[in-house]
Amino acid sequence: MQFRELKVPHALEITPVQRGDDRGVFMEWYRHDLLAEQVGHPLTLRQANTSVSRRGVVRGIHYADIPIGQAKYVTALRGAVLDFVVDIRVGSPTFGQWDSVLLDDTDRRAIYLAEGLGHAFVALTDDATVSYLVSDVYRPEREHGINPLDPDVGLVFPDAAGDLILSPKDTDAPGLLEASDRGLLPTWDAANDFYRSLNYGSGA
Repeated sequence: MQFRELKVPHALEITPVQRGDDRGVFMEWYRHDLLAEQVGHPLTLRQANTSVSRRGVVRGIHYADIPIGQAKYVTALRGAVLDFVVDIRVGSPTFGQWDSVLLDDTDRRAIYLAEGLGHAFVALTDDATVSYLVSDVYRPEREHGINPLDPDVGLVFPDAAGDLILSPKDTDAPGLLEASDRGLLPTWDAANDFYRSLNYGSGA
């Protein structure tokens, strides 16, 4: 299992080792001990989600209030998505920046993002099936969104996505700067205080 730090602090790309033979393929797509070595603490799992999306569907940008937020470990079980992590922590040295990882059923990579980061993806195939391991249960009163088409974020959707399909919830979400002005975003300091409580280190 290989880990690569993304340009957004506290986000990782994970590439599993696949072992194939004439029967098929076996791999470890999640290892709590190896992830803990990377982030400095075990990932507490409280919920697992699966979404199935047609080509062009955009889900996100979503995030949860901290504490306790919702860390995510995400992979594609079928098809392909381009997965985005967005730094929405006000005061972060990479505030407003994003990185992306191709998740598909060929390389079978995963992405990890810490609490307080924004998450989105666009489906590049029909029936793109995505699995999420998350550190807290869904709490609708603490869940928020940023419009994924916000030009201040500037997500780049590949041509392979075709025509984009978004939910009214996501298109009605505020832009990044509006959400910041309204006090809806986590702060870098609050995020790091929470990370220290989990023994991550500050990442500064």
